[in-house]
Amino acid sequence: MTGGEVMPVQYKDYYETLGVPRAANDAEIKKSFRKLAREYHPDVAKDKKRAEEKFKEINEAYEVLSDPAKRKKYDELGANWKSGADFRPPPGWDGSSGGQTFRGHGAGGQEFEFQFGGTGFSDFFEHFFGSRMRGGGFSPRGGFAEEEEFAERGRDIEGDIMVTLEEAMHGSVRSVNVRRPVGRSVKTETYQVRIPPGVTEGQRLRVAGRGETGSSGGESGDLYLRVRLAKHPDFEVEDHHLIYEAELAPWEAVLGAEISVPTLDGRVNIKIPAGTQSGQKLRVRGRGLPTRGGPRGDLMVVTQIAVPAKISDAEKKLWEQLARESRFNPRT
Repeated sequence: MTGGEVMPVQYKDYYETLGVPRAANDAEIKKSFRKLAREYHPDVAKDKKRAEEKFKEINEAYEVLSDPAKRKKYDELGANWKSGADFRPPPGWDGSSGGQTFRGHGAGGQEFEFQFGGTGFSDFFEHFFGSRMRGGGFSPRGGFAEEEEFAERGRDIEGDIMVTLEEAMHGSVRSVNVRRPVGRSVKTETYQVRIPPGVTEGQRLRVAGRGETGSSGGESGDLYLRVRLAKHPDFEVEDHHLIYEAELAPWEAVLGAEISVPTLDGRVNIKIPAGTQSGQKLRVRGRGLPTRGGPRGDLMVVTQIAVPAKISDAEKKLWEQLARESRFNPRT
Protein backbone atom coordinates (compact mmCIF):
# COMPACT_ATOMS: atom_id res chain seq x y z
CA MET A 1 0.00 0.00 0.00
CA THR A 2 1.53 3.34 -0.98
CA GLY A 3 0.73 7.01 -1.27
CA GLY A 4 -1.63 7.16 1.72
CA GLU A 5 -4.28 5.08 -0.07
CA VAL A 6 -6.93 3.59 2.18
CA MET A 7 -7.34 -0.16 1.76
CA PRO A 8 -10.85 -1.27 0.78
CA VAL A 9 -12.98 -2.75 3.54
CA GLN A 10 -16.40 -4.38 3.52
CA TYR A 11 -19.14 -1.78 3.76
CA LYS A 12 -21.44 -2.18 6.78
CA ASP A 13 -25.06 -1.13 6.37
CA TYR A 14 -25.85 -0.21 9.96
CA TYR A 15 -29.46 0.66 9.17
CA GLU A 16 -29.95 -2.81 7.70
CA THR A 17 -28.29 -4.38 10.75
CA LEU A 18 -30.78 -2.69 13.08
CA GLY A 19 -33.70 -3.17 10.67
CA VAL A 20 -34.61 0.52 10.53
CA PRO A 21 -34.98 2.98 7.61
CA ARG A 22 -32.32 5.64 7.10
CA ALA A 23 -34.84 8.26 8.19
CA ALA A 24 -35.44 6.53 11.54
CA ASN A 25 -35.45 8.81 14.57
CA ASP A 26 -33.45 8.25 17.76
CA ALA A 27 -36.35 6.57 19.57
CA GLU A 28 -36.93 4.10 16.71
CA ILE A 29 -33.23 3.24 16.57
CA LYS A 30 -33.07 2.70 20.34
CA LYS A 31 -36.22 0.56 20.35
CA SER A 32 -34.92 -1.67 17.53
CA PHE A 33 -31.52 -2.02 19.20
CA ARG A 34 -33.07 -3.09 22.50
CA LYS A 35 -35.30 -5.65 20.81
CA LEU A 36 -32.44 -7.19 18.83
CA ALA A 37 -29.94 -7.02 21.70
CA ARG A 38 -32.31 -8.93 23.97
CA GLU A 39 -32.85 -11.55 21.25
CA TYR A 40 -29.14 -12.06 20.56
CA HIS A 41 -27.64 -11.49 23.99
CA PRO A 42 -25.19 -14.40 24.50
CA ASP A 43 -26.56 -15.08 27.98
CA VAL A 44 -29.99 -16.05 26.64
CA ALA A 45 -29.36 -17.35 23.10
CA LYS A 46 -29.06 -21.10 22.47
CA ASP A 47 -26.41 -20.74 19.74
CA LYS A 48 -23.99 -18.65 21.81
CA LYS A 49 -21.25 -18.33 19.18
CA ARG A 50 -23.60 -17.03 16.48
CA ALA A 51 -25.39 -14.84 19.01
CA GLU A 52 -22.09 -13.33 20.19
CA GLU A 53 -21.15 -12.29 16.63
CA LYS A 54 -24.63 -10.93 15.97
CA PHE A 55 -24.61 -9.06 19.27
CA LYS A 56 -21.31 -7.39 18.31
CA GLU A 57 -22.73 -6.35 14.92
CA ILE A 58 -25.83 -4.88 16.57
CA ASN A 59 -23.70 -3.04 19.12
CA GLU A 60 -21.41 -1.62 16.45
CA ALA A 61 -24.36 -0.36 14.43
CA TYR A 62 -25.91 1.25 17.51
CA GLU A 63 -22.55 2.72 18.56
CA VAL A 64 -22.56 4.72 15.31
CA LEU A 65 -26.25 5.45 14.76
CA SER A 66 -26.95 6.50 18.37
CA ASP A 67 -24.19 9.11 18.26
CA PRO A 68 -25.27 12.20 16.26
CA ALA A 69 -21.72 13.05 15.14
CA LYS A 70 -20.89 9.50 14.08
CA ARG A 71 -24.25 9.08 12.35
CA LYS A 72 -23.69 12.30 10.37
CA LYS A 73 -20.25 11.06 9.28
CA TYR A 74 -21.68 7.68 8.36
CA ASP A 75 -24.46 9.21 6.27
CA GLU A 76 -21.84 11.29 4.44
CA LEU A 77 -20.30 8.04 3.19
CA GLY A 78 -23.38 7.59 1.01
CA ALA A 79 -26.53 5.50 0.93
CA ASN A 80 -25.94 3.60 -2.31
CA TRP A 81 -23.57 0.92 -1.06
CA LYS A 82 -24.41 -2.74 -0.77
CA SER A 83 -23.66 -4.35 2.56
CA GLY A 84 -20.52 -6.52 2.28
CA ALA A 85 -19.25 -4.80 -0.88
CA ASP A 86 -15.66 -3.53 -1.04
CA PHE A 87 -15.73 0.08 0.04
CA ARG A 88 -13.46 3.11 -0.16
CA PRO A 89 -14.47 6.55 1.12
CA PRO A 90 -15.67 8.92 -1.61
CA PRO A 91 -13.23 11.56 -2.91
CA GLY A 92 -12.96 14.51 -0.57
CA TRP A 93 -14.58 12.68 2.34
CA ASP A 94 -13.38 14.09 5.66
CA GLY A 95 -12.26 11.17 7.77
CA SER A 96 -11.16 13.29 10.70
CA SER A 97 -13.60 11.57 13.05
CA GLY A 98 -11.56 8.42 13.40
CA GLY A 99 -9.70 5.62 11.76
CA GLN A 100 -7.84 3.37 14.16
CA THR A 101 -5.57 2.09 11.40
CA PHE A 102 -2.05 3.21 12.26
CA ARG A 103 0.27 4.20 9.45
CA GLY A 104 4.07 4.16 9.50
CA HIS A 105 7.00 3.79 7.16
CA GLY A 106 9.03 0.67 6.62
CA ALA A 107 12.07 -0.19 4.57
CA GLY A 108 12.74 2.31 1.79
CA GLY A 109 9.93 4.59 2.98
CA GLN A 110 7.23 2.05 2.09
CA GLU A 111 3.96 2.82 3.89
CA PHE A 112 2.24 0.16 5.99
CA GLU A 113 -0.65 -0.20 8.41
CA PHE A 114 -1.31 -1.81 11.76
CA GLN A 115 -4.80 -3.30 11.91
CA PHE A 116 -6.65 -5.00 14.73
CA GLY A 117 -8.81 -8.09 15.01
CA GLY A 118 -10.75 -9.76 17.81
CA THR A 119 -11.65 -6.44 19.39
CA GLY A 120 -15.38 -6.72 18.72
CA PHE A 121 -15.32 -4.09 15.96
CA SER A 122 -15.21 -4.65 12.20
CA ASP A 123 -12.47 -3.32 9.90
CA PHE A 124 -15.05 -0.86 8.52
CA PHE A 125 -15.63 0.62 11.98
CA GLU A 126 -11.93 0.65 12.77
CA HIS A 127 -11.08 2.55 9.60
CA PHE A 128 -13.71 5.25 9.94
CA PHE A 129 -14.88 5.48 13.55
CA GLY A 130 -12.16 3.99 15.77
CA SER A 131 -9.45 5.60 17.90
CA ARG A 132 -6.42 7.20 16.38
CA MET A 133 -2.97 5.98 17.24
CA ARG A 134 -1.34 7.80 20.13
CA GLY A 135 2.20 8.86 20.82
CA GLY A 136 5.08 10.66 19.23
CA GLY A 137 6.24 10.88 15.67
CA PHE A 138 8.94 9.44 13.50
CA SER A 139 12.28 11.13 13.25
CA PRO A 140 12.46 13.61 10.36
CA ARG A 141 15.07 11.29 8.90
CA GLY A 142 12.19 9.14 7.63
CA GLY A 143 13.09 5.60 6.59
CA PHE A 144 16.63 6.32 5.43
CA ALA A 145 19.83 5.86 7.40
CA GLU A 146 22.11 8.83 8.10
CA GLU A 147 25.81 8.79 8.85
CA GLU A 148 25.05 8.21 12.51
CA GLU A 149 22.08 6.19 13.71
CA PHE A 150 20.38 6.77 17.04
CA ALA A 151 18.30 4.27 18.99
CA GLU A 152 14.68 5.34 18.72
CA ARG A 153 11.73 3.96 20.65
CA GLY A 154 8.90 2.60 18.53
CA ARG A 155 5.60 4.43 18.57
CA ASP A 156 2.71 3.38 20.76
CA ILE A 157 -0.36 2.26 18.86
CA GLU A 158 -3.95 2.42 20.03
CA GLY A 159 -7.18 0.69 19.09
CA ASP A 160 -10.65 0.11 20.52
CA ILE A 161 -11.96 -2.97 22.26
CA MET A 162 -15.64 -3.70 22.87
CA VAL A 163 -16.21 -4.89 26.43
CA THR A 164 -19.59 -6.21 27.54
CA LEU A 165 -21.01 -5.25 30.92
CA GLU A 166 -20.68 -8.88 31.95
CA GLU A 167 -16.93 -8.69 31.22
CA ALA A 168 -16.68 -5.40 33.12
CA MET A 169 -18.44 -7.16 35.99
CA HIS A 170 -16.43 -10.37 36.18
CA GLY A 171 -13.32 -9.70 34.07
CA SER A 172 -12.15 -11.84 31.18
CA VAL A 173 -9.24 -12.72 28.91
CA ARG A 174 -9.59 -11.90 25.20
CA SER A 175 -7.50 -12.85 22.17
CA VAL A 176 -6.64 -9.78 20.10
CA ASN A 177 -4.61 -9.92 16.92
CA VAL A 178 -2.55 -7.20 15.30
CA ARG A 179 -1.58 -7.29 11.63
CA ARG A 180 1.81 -5.66 11.39
CA PRO A 181 4.57 -5.33 8.78
CA VAL A 182 7.63 -7.57 8.88
CA GLY A 183 9.99 -6.51 6.14
CA ARG A 184 7.82 -6.31 3.04
CA SER A 185 5.24 -8.84 4.25
CA VAL A 186 2.46 -8.68 6.84
CA LYS A 187 2.42 -10.82 9.96
CA THR A 188 -0.53 -11.45 12.27
CA GLU A 189 0.36 -11.71 15.94
CA THR A 190 -2.14 -12.75 18.62
CA TYR A 191 -1.99 -11.55 22.20
CA GLN A 192 -3.99 -12.50 25.27
CA VAL A 193 -5.41 -9.32 26.77
CA ARG A 194 -6.69 -9.36 30.34
CA ILE A 195 -9.77 -7.27 30.99
CA PRO A 196 -9.90 -6.69 34.75
CA PRO A 197 -13.20 -6.38 36.63
CA GLY A 198 -14.27 -2.76 37.01
CA VAL A 199 -12.99 -1.36 33.71
CA THR A 200 -14.71 1.85 32.66
CA GLU A 201 -15.59 3.57 29.40
CA GLY A 202 -12.48 5.13 27.85
CA GLN A 203 -10.00 3.28 30.08
CA ARG A 204 -6.92 2.10 28.21
CA LEU A 205 -5.55 -1.41 28.62
CA ARG A 206 -1.76 -1.54 28.10
CA VAL A 207 0.06 -4.43 26.44
CA ALA A 208 3.71 -3.59 26.99
CA GLY A 209 6.16 -3.85 24.11
CA ARG A 210 3.55 -4.73 21.46
CA GLY A 211 3.50 -1.43 19.61
CA GLU A 212 5.77 -0.38 16.77
CA THR A 213 9.25 -1.93 16.73
CA GLY A 214 12.01 0.49 17.70
CA SER A 215 14.82 1.40 15.32
CA SER A 216 18.57 1.01 15.75
CA GLY A 217 18.13 -1.07 18.89
CA GLY A 218 15.48 1.13 20.48
CA GLU A 219 12.76 -0.50 22.55
CA SER A 220 9.34 -1.25 21.10
CA GLY A 221 6.35 0.93 21.81
CA ASP A 222 3.26 -0.29 23.64
CA LEU A 223 -0.17 -1.36 22.45
CA TYR A 224 -3.11 0.40 24.07
CA LEU A 225 -6.70 -0.78 23.74
CA ARG A 226 -9.32 1.78 24.68
CA VAL A 227 -12.40 0.27 26.35
CA ARG A 228 -15.77 0.91 24.77
CA LEU A 229 -18.51 -0.58 26.91
CA ALA A 230 -21.00 -2.49 24.78
CA LYS A 231 -24.51 -1.11 24.84
CA HIS A 232 -26.93 -3.21 26.89
CA PRO A 233 -30.66 -3.69 26.22
CA ASP A 234 -31.58 -3.06 29.87
CA PHE A 235 -28.97 -0.76 31.37
CA GLU A 236 -27.29 2.57 30.79
CA VAL A 237 -23.93 3.15 32.48
CA GLU A 238 -22.98 6.15 34.58
CA ASP A 239 -19.50 5.77 36.05
CA HIS A 240 -19.82 2.49 38.03
CA HIS A 241 -23.58 2.80 38.41
CA LEU A 242 -26.19 1.07 36.25
CA ILE A 243 -29.37 2.88 35.23
CA TYR A 244 -32.56 0.88 34.63
CA GLU A 245 -35.93 2.30 33.55
CA ALA A 246 -38.83 0.53 35.26
CA GLU A 247 -42.35 1.03 33.95
CA LEU A 248 -45.09 1.20 36.56
CA ALA A 249 -48.84 0.92 36.24
CA PRO A 250 -50.60 4.02 37.60
CA TRP A 251 -52.00 2.11 40.59
CA GLU A 252 -48.53 0.76 41.44
CA ALA A 253 -47.18 4.30 41.56
CA VAL A 254 -50.14 5.54 43.65
CA LEU A 255 -50.54 2.63 46.07
CA GLY A 256 -46.99 1.28 46.13
CA ALA A 257 -45.91 -2.18 45.02
CA GLU A 258 -43.15 -4.75 44.97
CA ILE A 259 -41.63 -5.37 41.51
CA SER A 260 -38.86 -7.51 40.06
CA VAL A 261 -35.99 -5.75 38.25
CA PRO A 262 -32.95 -7.21 36.44
CA THR A 263 -29.35 -6.87 37.61
CA LEU A 264 -26.11 -8.36 36.25
CA ASP A 265 -26.37 -10.94 39.06
CA GLY A 266 -29.98 -11.95 38.37
CA ARG A 267 -33.33 -10.41 39.24
CA VAL A 268 -34.12 -8.79 42.58
CA ASN A 269 -37.35 -7.53 44.14
CA ILE A 270 -37.62 -3.90 45.16
CA LYS A 271 -40.35 -1.92 46.93
CA ILE A 272 -42.06 0.95 45.13
CA PRO A 273 -43.19 3.51 47.75
CA ALA A 274 -46.76 4.79 47.60
CA GLY A 275 -46.93 8.09 45.72
CA THR A 276 -43.91 7.39 43.51
CA GLN A 277 -43.52 9.97 40.74
CA SER A 278 -42.49 9.40 37.13
CA GLY A 279 -38.74 9.94 36.81
CA GLN A 280 -38.08 9.24 40.48
CA LYS A 281 -34.83 7.38 41.20
CA LEU A 282 -34.69 4.41 43.56
CA ARG A 283 -31.25 3.21 44.62
CA VAL A 284 -30.37 -0.48 44.98
CA ARG A 285 -26.99 -0.41 46.66
CA GLY A 286 -24.13 -2.64 45.53
CA ARG A 287 -25.82 -3.89 42.35
CA GLY A 288 -23.80 -1.84 39.88
CA LEU A 289 -20.36 -2.44 38.38
CA PRO A 290 -17.32 -3.19 40.53
CA THR A 291 -14.69 -0.58 41.27
CA ARG A 292 -10.99 -1.31 41.54
CA GLY A 293 -10.25 -1.83 45.21
CA GLY A 294 -13.55 -0.38 46.39
CA PRO A 295 -17.25 -1.18 46.77
CA ARG A 296 -19.49 -1.86 43.80
CA GLY A 297 -21.56 0.87 42.26
CA ASP A 298 -25.33 0.96 42.61
CA LEU A 299 -28.32 0.14 40.44
CA MET A 300 -30.44 3.24 39.92
CA VAL A 301 -34.04 2.36 39.06
CA VAL A 302 -35.74 5.25 37.24
CA THR A 303 -39.53 4.97 37.34
CA GLN A 304 -41.71 5.64 34.33
CA ILE A 305 -45.50 5.57 34.74
CA ALA A 306 -47.13 3.73 31.82
CA VAL A 307 -50.75 4.32 30.81
CA PRO A 308 -52.74 1.49 29.17
CA ALA A 309 -53.37 2.16 25.48
CA LYS A 310 -56.61 0.14 25.46
CA ILE A 311 -59.10 -0.57 28.24
CA SER A 312 -62.27 -2.62 28.54
CA ASP A 313 -65.69 -1.11 29.14
CA ALA A 314 -65.55 -2.23 32.77
CA GLU A 315 -62.14 -0.59 33.25
CA LYS A 316 -63.39 2.60 31.61
CA LYS A 317 -66.20 2.84 34.14
CA LEU A 318 -63.73 2.47 36.99
CA TRP A 319 -61.49 5.21 35.56
CA GLU A 320 -64.53 7.47 35.15
CA GLN A 321 -65.55 6.81 38.75
CA LEU A 322 -62.02 7.67 39.90
CA ALA A 323 -62.10 10.90 37.84
CA ARG A 324 -65.36 11.95 39.52
CA GLU A 325 -64.30 11.14 43.07
CA SER A 326 -60.61 12.12 43.06
CA ARG A 327 -59.63 15.60 44.24
CA PHE A 328 -56.20 15.35 42.63
CA ASN A 329 -55.37 18.01 40.02
CA PRO A 330 -51.81 17.88 38.62
CA ARG A 331 -52.09 21.46 37.28
CA THR A 332 -52.65 23.17 40.61
